[in-house]
Amino acid sequence: MMEPVRVAVYATDMIMQVGLTSFLQSRPELVVVARSELAEQDILLVHTDRMAQELAADLRADPVTAQVSKVLIVGELRESDILSAVESRVVAVLSRAQTCGDRVVETILSVVSRRGLLPAELLGQLLDGVRRLRCDSADPRGVDLAGLTPREVDVLRLMAEGHDTVEIADKLCYSERTVKNVIYGLTNRLKLRNRPHAVAYAMRAGVL
Repeated sequence: MMEPVRVAVYATDMIMQVGLTSFLQSRPELVVVARSELAEQDILLVHTDRMAQELAADLRADPVTAQVSKVLIVGELRESDILSAVESRVVAVLSRAQTCGDRVVETILSVVSRRGLLPAELLGQLLDGVRRLRCDSADPRGVDLAGLTPREVDVLRLMAEGHDTVEIADKLCYSERTVKNVIYGLTNRLKLRNRPHAVAYAMRAGVL
């Protein structure tokens, strides 16, 4: 049986802070800890109306929360906020209006198994935003400095199109383990935080 996942709650509204903490404490799959007790393998659940740059900056400035993966429950996520979210190690995004308690728990557990859950429409916005950044400040060095192999580019391209690990493996005739190893290898080598961050990196480098 898998050990309970350690998770902390950070809500910008105190009522939501208390409510989410109480709910998560009732779930046997999870152990709720204080933010100051988080370790790198733990999860921080963030609840906010909007992922404003100020909130993102606060999360990155805190030496504890800066190192952990985050699940974001948000009322509104503007295009200008998406990159800030990814750079703050947000690896899963849930719409507050469409999220139930079980969905929150499932998402936290999915993050532990290294599966980011950035909705397809938000990933599309992320890619568009990065594309504009690349056009505004084009790097003439291009792909040579991306540090990505052709196989990694193929995986990232399919990931950017919204395919999951199983679909990528099927399309490239790889095993699921191979796809996972490719993703782990490039994120670890290039010090990328998660799958959306890897896609953003490839976009900035002009590979996608």
